[in-house]
Amino acid sequence: MGTPPATVRALIAAASTAPQLRQIHAHLITSGRVSSLGPALLRRLVSLPPHLHLAAAHRLLLSIPSPPLDLFNLLLPPLASSNDPATAVGLFVRLRRGSLRPDAHTLPHVFKALARLAPGSLPLVACTHADAVKSGLARGVVYVPNALMAAYSPCRQLGRAMQVFDEMSRRTVVSWNTVLNACADNDRHDLCLGMFAEMVEAGFEPDQTTFVVMLSTAAEMGNLALGKWAHGQVVARRLDMTLQLGTAAVDMYAKCGKVSYASHLFERMTVRNVWTWTAMIVGYSQNGMAWEALELFKKMKEASVTPNYVTFLGLLCGCSHAGLVDEGRRFFHEMQHVYGIKPMMTHYSAMVDVLGRSGLLQEAYDFVVRMPIKADTVVWRTLLNACQLHSSKDCIDIVDKVQKRLLELEPRRSGNHVMVANIYSDIGMWDKAAMTRRVMREGGMKKMAGESCIEVGGRFQRFISGDDFCSAFDCAYRILHDLNTNMRKWEPVDRISITDSDL
Repeated sequence: MGTPPATVRALIAAASTAPQLRQIHAHLITSGRVSSLGPALLRRLVSLPPHLHLAAAHRLLLSIPSPPLDLFNLLLPPLASSNDPATAVGLFVRLRRGSLRPDAHTLPHVFKALARLAPGSLPLVACTHADAVKSGLARGVVYVPNALMAAYSPCRQLGRAMQVFDEMSRRTVVSWNTVLNACADNDRHDLCLGMFAEMVEAGFEPDQTTFVVMLSTAAEMGNLALGKWAHGQVVARRLDMTLQLGTAAVDMYAKCGKVSYASHLFERMTVRNVWTWTAMIVGYSQNGMAWEALELFKKMKEASVTPNYVTFLGLLCGCSHAGLVDEGRRFFHEMQHVYGIKPMMTHYSAMVDVLGRSGLLQEAYDFVVRMPIKADTVVWRTLLNACQLHSSKDCIDIVDKVQKRLLELEPRRSGNHVMVANIYSDIGMWDKAAMTRRVMREGGMKKMAGESCIEVGGRFQRFISGDDFCSAFDCAYRILHDLNTNMRKWEPVDRISITDSDL
């Protein structure tokens, strides 16, 4: 006689370890009760720590004949947040093939999984979007379009995300934060600012997440005034300085050149994570304070915080600017062999820069050739730039090889030809320089105009080389001419006679 169902249910409820649950699962299979008691076991599995039982729960769901929608909805959230979001997408495909119709509890988690698989998941995002429109879920429940916008954004489909937002009949602060994030993540910082203004005009109260986006936008734009305003709003509104807000503020001040502000804020934070430490390390590196970055990295390890791939990118960039070749080699080795972080293309490019800036051109070239992945154009261009920095007849062989690779990868990029021509000119190889420029002319390639940007009165002013249509063009050149004239009259003074009190 088999174990009574009530007893099995009691055993399922009492089970708390993986071996116990596996034994019950085996009993259900051998007794043929998976279809009747499987759902109870599945619910128990999902209620326990997911990293231990997700795989078993997934197998159990697949073994239940014609499982109802609520079981799919039970398992989709933890799978979408797991290390393997593709499993959640596969489960959703299984659901659709079983003729089940997803509901408002299904789609947000599916879109979350698809967002984590972007940009390759775009076709499935679009198909699921179409299903949501047909079923009325795209407009009926606010958190479905919110999740849809968050899925389109990493697929680099800002236009579609904006369309979803425009079609929403009801919005929440989360909706506005999602569209602001989409604008920022797709480098449309101007649009992000405009959407923020619309959000305030519509009567929505910004929260911590809103100001995290605004601080990040200010950091990417290098707009210190905007960053200070956003930070001030957090204080004025008495919002809690969350870990994310504090990290965003540290990052903003560092990227805007106010390293002392960033450092002060960093030291005041009682809770820090790897991104907080990394923001400060990258800030030091970007502002030419490599030794401070290295010292902070040492403190980070003493605090038992494990660095990530961005941490090492910041360290390598700092080593590059400071000429710390040995330290750069050590960090590149430590990243792989101590922390198990697989180098990305940006890490290889940074390491080439470390070697190249220090004049180790042959070692840099050998490093690129030995890369386990095919070097992209940025890596080769970094090496070519190093050749220009240390141009001599000794590097011509490397220049020719790099130029050949770049011609294969991006034959129409004029900047590569310009760099090569400049290298030839620097070392007096005028014939080769002329030939390179002739290739540009015959190919219809033009040198990109130089461009600079300054902030005046809260507005950004762009200056493009050769553009004399600006209304203040004559005035600006007159001032530059006067400055140049006065600088030529300047006479150097004895440095020793100048003290801090004189400044």
